[in-house]
Formats: sequence, C-alpha cells, structure tokens
Amino acid sequence: MHWPAIEPGSPVWKERILPLNHHAHPPAPNSIKLTTSMQVWSSSEITKLKSCAFSFFLGKGSSSISSDVSSSTDHTPTKAQKNVATSEDSDLSMRTLSTPSPALICPPNLPGFQNGRGSSTSSSSITGETVAMVHSPPPTRLTHPLIRLASRPQKDQASIDRLPDHSMVHVFSFLPTNQLCRCARVCRRWYNLAWDPRLWRTIRLTGETIHVDRALKVLTRRLCQDTPNVCLMLETVTVSGCRRLTDRGLYTIAQCCPELRRLEVSGCYNISNEAVFDVVSLCPNLEHLDVSGCSKVTCISLTREASIKLSPLHGKQISIRYLDMTDCFVLEDEGLHTIAAHCTQLTHLYLRRCVRLTDEGLRYLMIYCPSIKELSVSDCRFISDFGLREIAKLECRLRYLSIAHCGRVTDVGIRYIAKYCGKLRYLNARGCEGITDHGVEYLAKNCSKLKSLDIGKCPLVSDTGLECLALNCFNLKRLSLKSCESVTGQGLQIVAANCFDLRTLNVQDCEVSVEALRFVKRHCKRCVIEHTNPAFF
Repeated sequence: MHWPAIEPGSPVWKERILPLNHHAHPPAPNSIKLTTSMQVWSSSEITKLKSCAFSFFLGKGSSSISSDVSSSTDHTPTKAQKNVATSEDSDLSMRTLSTPSPALICPPNLPGFQNGRGSSTSSSSITGETVAMVHSPPPTRLTHPLIRLASRPQKDQASIDRLPDHSMVHVFSFLPTNQLCRCARVCRRWYNLAWDPRLWRTIRLTGETIHVDRALKVLTRRLCQDTPNVCLMLETVTVSGCRRLTDRGLYTIAQCCPELRRLEVSGCYNISNEAVFDVVSLCPNLEHLDVSGCSKVTCISLTREASIKLSPLHGKQISIRYLDMTDCFVLEDEGLHTIAAHCTQLTHLYLRRCVRLTDEGLRYLMIYCPSIKELSVSDCRFISDFGLREIAKLECRLRYLSIAHCGRVTDVGIRYIAKYCGKLRYLNARGCEGITDHGVEYLAKNCSKLKSLDIGKCPLVSDTGLECLALNCFNLKRLSLKSCESVTGQGLQIVAANCFDLRTLNVQDCEVSVEALRFVKRHCKRCVIEHTNPAFF
C-alpha cells in the first residue's frame, strides 16, 4: 500500500500540517519538516504509515529498516527532541530516497539508513522529527554507486531508436563499409545490429589514402569470430581506386574468404600476378573479377600448388565468368592464351586498350572460350579483319561487340560479323574509318534486332547507309553519327520516320539543318539529341 501525496492546500494539509509548521524550523527546498510534539496520530494513521514505510523499504531490499519503522511507532504521543535535521541533510535525503511513489513519510535520522542503503544493525526506537519528502520518478541510471541523482524529466526517445531491429538492419544495408563501422560505435544496440552477418556479404572500401591492407585484416578477423579463420558470409569485396592495396591485402582475402564471388580492384596498380593467382586458386567460387588499371597483371591462372592438388580434369579450370582487364597495357597474346585456357567459362571479357594484343590472341580466345556474349577490344590497334573473322565463330551467342578505334577493320570484317552473329544487339565501331555504306547495309540486313550502333568518325558512311539502316532496324534505340561528314538532314529524317523508339541520337559535328533536327524531335518525342547547332534548342 502506498501513502498518498499530501498536496499543499488540501483539507488534510490544512488540518494536520499547516498548524505544525509554525513550530518547526524553516523548511528546506523540496521538503517539509514537521514536529510531532503537539500532534497525536490516530491508530489508523499509524497503521497506514507503517504499511507505506514497509512497502517502500521492502522495495529497496532492506528488511532491517522496515522492521525498525514498524516497531518504533507507538499509540501514545511522544515529545519531540531538539535534534533537528539541517537543510543539507534533508536535501541529501531527498536525493538519495528516490522512489516511484509520489510521497514518502519517514524519519530522517534512522541509524539503519546511511547514504540511501539499509544497514544490518539498527536501533529499535526512532528519535528525532518526522520528515515528509516528495519525490519524482527515479532516474534510469546511476552516476555513482552510492548516490542517486535528483530525478530529471525523461527525454523523448529518439525517432530512429523506435524502429525494430529488422528495419534498422535494412537501413544499415545501404551504408558503405566505413560508415557501417562508425555506426557500430554509437551504442551497444547499434553495435550488435551493425555486425549482423547479413550486412557483411559485401565490403566496399574507397579512397586513395585509406590503409586497405590493414582494414581488410581487421575486418576479416572480426568476421571470423563465429567461424574461426573463415568468413563464410563474405561474397563481394570492392576496393576500387585504393592505390595503397598491395599483394598482402589480396592474400588476406584469399586466405579468409573461400566463398568470395566478386572481386573489384580496379585502379590498384600495386598488385601483381602472384596475388591474383592466390585469389583465383583459393576462392573456387569467384565469378566476377575486375583488375582494370592494374598494369602489373599480365595473366590469370592458378598457382602451381593449386594445379597439382586438383584432379587433372579440373586442375586448370577457373569459374570466372566476368573478366575486365581494361588498361592492362602489358597483356600480350601469350597471356591471353593462358587466360583462355584456364577461364573457359568466360561470358563477359573486356580488353580495352590492351594495345599489345593481335589477331593471334583472339584465335586462342575463340578456341577455349566459346560462350562469350560480350567482348570489347576497343583501341587494340593491331586487331584487323582476321580477328573479326575469329570473333564471328561465336555466332549467335555474341550480343555485344566493341571494336572502336581498331583502324585496321574494314567492311570485310563487318561482313563476317553480320553473316554469323545475327543476334547482335550492340556494336561500337567508332573510329573504324574503313567502314562504308556497304558494310552498314550488310549489317542492317543481317542484324535486324540491332538496338545500339555507334559509327561515329566513319567519314565514308552517308545517307545511303542510314536509309538501309532505318528500313531494317526498327528497334534501334541508340545511334551515334558523331563527325560523320557525309551525313545530312535527309538521312536523319528517314531514320526518324521509321525508328520511333529512338532514345539517343548523337549528330555532333555533322552538317545537319535545324529543320531536320525539329523533324526528329516531332517523330521521336522521347529522343535526346546531342548536337552542336546553336540555333536548335
């Protein structure tokens, strides 16, 4: 049972407390001191006081104090002694006796009550005056083991803390690795949520100044706590542009991430062949590898130890399907031969600006990798029509081909591609100055499902080739004619009148009138026109 609060101004306060205040000392802040020398308490009031005090001290876990309170109260009036608590003692009592109950009446100088805790030894009588103290709800935490601070109004819980755990994990899933690590330092709940295994299927680190080797070592060590020395959940590592990455960092990945499926280290020019060999040998599920800009990488192969341990049937097989070796300048035909022999499941291969490759390297590639769907040999200046004849052996499997700035390609090579690769969807032949209207015509008639075509900087392509293209490739969505000097507005009007789904048209540096551009805009309303005519806007 809890004793109700004594509100100032209430009938009980006027009857019991107000007359006694004239005989007491001035009250301390937040407390009212009462002397009991002139007042006789009824039996029912004493019983209520005993019950209230007992319930309070029982909640505090002190049975000795509750027994002292119950045994020291008598039915006969007692004269108050001169021992009166000071305002400092009263204020300390107010701070230490925080309790959920709105009011409490108890003696301030109990021998069994020291610093807010009950002691095991206490006297059987109470001396001194009775103090009525009013308290707010207790604070939720202690700043000192012996002192409970005065209660303060509780602040509203932060909005984000009201979200359930699964929602917080979903929010964290959009954060990069460095931000996720910062969130783990906010509080204990965020720490536990930030290290949820579902959030660590991918590690993304960016920045030229970050110490990537150390970061990878720390992260993999933390992720290996549940499964010693192995990160079973980690599937993707992206450290593109981290120039401080070395072979040591890749070796850490190879040792701790056997389930790795995707690795992107573009622009990390300090890694070598040996580190890449370790990764592909110890991560048998690796399917996506991006080493673009890694100028020291000249080959992709298994280590000798890994080849010996595996069976002869599968000893030279690597499960990589996507390989980007753009700007690997030192890659040669022999290295491409080794790559093709080990990565027979390749479907996407990008060899942009691998300037040492020749038609012989493409011949090796077609022998071992017949499943290629996308191939780029842009800016490989030694690729010629013979190389395109080898590429044509991919037949209907080929969907994407980029031969931009391969100056040795002519209509002959385009004929090979058009004849055997009828399901081609994308062709980039920009800068192939040997292509004429005949090559475009042959391409349009055999690759009618073509959706994107770039024949910019092909000065021999004119309106004749565009007319044939418009009458056969109705699904064309992207067309680039940049710097095609022989193209005029008439050819553009024929294209616009037949290719209604055209989305992008590049006619920069072309002699095209404003009327022709407006005609294109009227018939292809969703088309974005890139031009250099200041009169058209």
